[in-house]
Amino acid sequence: MIEVAIVAFATFFVTVGPVDVAVVYAALTPHHPESARRTMAIRATLVATGILLAFALVGETLLGWLGISLPALRTAGGILLLLIGIDMVFARQSGGVSATPSETREASRRTDISVFPLATPLIAGPGAMGAAILLMAGAADWRHQATVLAMLLLVLLLTLVCLLAAVRIQRFLGIIGAQVLTRILGVLLAALAVQFIFDGIIASGVLS
Repeated sequence: MIEVAIVAFATFFVTVGPVDVAVVYAALTPHHPESARRTMAIRATLVATGILLAFALVGETLLGWLGISLPALRTAGGILLLLIGIDMVFARQSGGVSATPSETREASRRTDISVFPLATPLIAGPGAMGAAILLMAGAADWRHQATVLAMLLLVLLLTLVCLLAAVRIQRFLGIIGAQVLTRILGVLLAALAVQFIFDGIIASGVLS
């Protein structure tokens, strides 16, 4: 159970990226009053929570309808997370765990960015969605699934805290500090992704 919690927390923390999201959020809202930033942070976290819980709870059922096996999901999800991890290590914006340059430009012209791009794709991006489905589908029983959901909610709570303290985090880390943190987390995500790929290949029976 502890191992499940650690893997789930690490995966969600890296794919959601509370600190990275907070730094981007502070950069997108330099002229917004404190009350508006607080409201957008809460609204975005609630919307992202709804999106990720939906993917976590019904994602496996949807895959079953599509005829996608669990080993295939583990392998494909691992490849997706590996690509995101590589982008994080090289500080590239691919849209996996961050907004693309075009999305950032569009967001800079918006008054309210709580739903786009904050809730999605910054918080509930493709990486976090894929991780939610992957971890829930790989859970052995309802206790493990409850643990995965608890870790997801914990990371989202941390994300809200980071958003509320976004300006202070941005000042403390700066651009260099944020990129160093992103690279470290990218290495961790890449290692987790490779493990998912190995597990998927072994479970598929291809090597037997």
